[in-house]
Amino acid sequence: MRHKLLFSFLLMAFAMSSFAQTTESKYNAKEAFNPQFYPYPGTEFRSASGEPGPKYWQNRADYKISCAIDTSKHLVSGSEELTYTNNSPDNLKFLWLQLDQNIYREDSRGSATTTAAGGRWANTGFTDGAVIKSVSVEINGKKYTPKYTITDTRLQVWLQDGLKNAGKAKLNIEWSFTVPVYGTDRMGRLQTKNGWVYEIAQWFPRMCVYDDLQGWNVLPYVGQGEFYLEYGDIDFSVTAPSDMIVVGSGELLNPTECLSATEAKRYAEAKNSEKTVTIRSEEEVNKKIKTTKATNTWKFKIQNTRDVAWAASKAFVFDGAKINLPSGKKCMALSAYPIESIGNDGWERSTEFTKASIEHYSKKWFEFPYPAATNVAGIVGGMEYPGIVFCGYKAKGRGLWGVTDHEFGHSWFPMIVGSNERKYAWMDEGFNTFINDFSTEAFNNGEFFKPESGDAGKASFSERIDGLYTVPDAVQQRSLGVTAYYKPSQMLHALRDNVLGADRFDAAFREYVSRWAFKHPSPWDFFRTMENVGGEDLSWFWRGWVLNTWKIDQAVKGITYKENLPANGSAVTIENLEQMPMPVTVLVKEANGKEERITLPVEIWQRGNTYTFTLPTTSEIKEVKIDPDNKLPDWNRVNNVWTK
Repeated sequence: MRHKLLFSFLLMAFAMSSFAQTTESKYNAKEAFNPQFYPYPGTEFRSASGEPGPKYWQNRADYKISCAIDTSKHLVSGSEELTYTNNSPDNLKFLWLQLDQNIYREDSRGSATTTAAGGRWANTGFTDGAVIKSVSVEINGKKYTPKYTITDTRLQVWLQDGLKNAGKAKLNIEWSFTVPVYGTDRMGRLQTKNGWVYEIAQWFPRMCVYDDLQGWNVLPYVGQGEFYLEYGDIDFSVTAPSDMIVVGSGELLNPTECLSATEAKRYAEAKNSEKTVTIRSEEEVNKKIKTTKATNTWKFKIQNTRDVAWAASKAFVFDGAKINLPSGKKCMALSAYPIESIGNDGWERSTEFTKASIEHYSKKWFEFPYPAATNVAGIVGGMEYPGIVFCGYKAKGRGLWGVTDHEFGHSWFPMIVGSNERKYAWMDEGFNTFINDFSTEAFNNGEFFKPESGDAGKASFSERIDGLYTVPDAVQQRSLGVTAYYKPSQMLHALRDNVLGADRFDAAFREYVSRWAFKHPSPWDFFRTMENVGGEDLSWFWRGWVLNTWKIDQAVKGITYKENLPANGSAVTIENLEQMPMPVTVLVKEANGKEERITLPVEIWQRGNTYTFTLPTTSEIKEVKIDPDNKLPDWNRVNNVWTK
């Protein structure tokens, strides 16, 4: 009882102290509504309206890759022909590429920082990284061996004559690497009773982005920050032992050469089936069917993509179904998983989940552009690549839906809308978390949907949480879930529900995706698009939510009656106690049972921190409540309510 009384006292004291601390407003209208927001005007490359300008350009990277996996050594060896097209106005004297496998070296920056800190992206062991065997360059028919330098996870290739506008450079690179067991939760290998499951990503030298905002984008890969990549077409082949199933980004070009006759027939059936078709069953995995060939070479192709990944295992159960797209086109949902993943709402539902997720996003936002969407169960908890995702092999039920839907949601952010993940995690993780809410509500009549109120998001504004405008690698690990995922999703819900409304928001958001599909938007391009299409100056909104870590604290200050008679009408005064302005919804209840809901625009805060509005009341006011539906993450809800 003493403990209960003490706890109650502390709660009451905390509430009173919170109220006391915020009674003096921190709000500054001049700062919140400062007219100087955009750091630069529109240009011919990026319009002031948020569109790509008439002279917008981006460079292009096309790849032809051949690789083989040696399962006895866990070694992937390969070669690539990379054709790089310079669409910039600049003469490029050198090229920068990413060597992400070097993060697994013991002397890498990632090992010194992320691994030392521990957590999800820490290495559990070390490899030799990307072993570069040879590099050659061909420009205008002239072939030579260039000077090149490797610095951590970057490779700089010097060109003899430079690469002019519209010029093409062909690079041929041979390389190999050892597959780590746990590759910073983005790739790796899992031992199952029927063999290893390999999930292969960040596996070949890839071009860094050269853009009009920064030139070469060469932030190193240290683990927590993700990727920024150029678009192009990628053809790749994987040679693997013939008892393995290989799945990869894009379209499998030769299923009849790699699958058994029975499996190839089922694969063709799956292309046209609304229901999941088993291609290789649990029983067939257990039989360990022998083949006459030692290896198979699986060939894949994907167009207009920023990356590819693949997975291989002789332990895979394999199934698929048809995905229906709004244009009438079809593509495939595929799932590959070990027997250990089956049961209790497990991976046997993966293709169902994949199909529903892709169909929903395609209808609501932008059509899925790739010939297949493949879900792979393995050691990786959740990671996304174009046309293929890796999800935890133990996931089941709501957890499996959640991770599958989230990783495939990344097909839109950042696979279609190619923002810079190395700098702006909120533009891919946050936007994706936002759209996940709609797909989850829609799936199977809300089977896994749990609505949240604004109360659930109060932690987003804690002083311990890093702001959205923080480079991902500088975000504290404890803060990343809120900073990159949850808070930007909250922000978009607040913009949709409280500022623009569903119709204007959805139109603007779709236009953003359409404008910047397969391009490289900056945060300012997003801001400008939402404002121009939505028809609102939102600088006050971006300033509070993105560029600062301001809080929301709207309060009822008090009420008065005209000539002290409720029947003559009343005046309600509200105030903004923290730094962020937002529109206000107020519910007023009278003693006679009458209720009135008042919606006030954000402009009420343009001149100061208090605002008074009048009501034609006919009886005493019993209660005034701000944000009665708990939509906003108000910092102190104690002062949201006034009661008689």
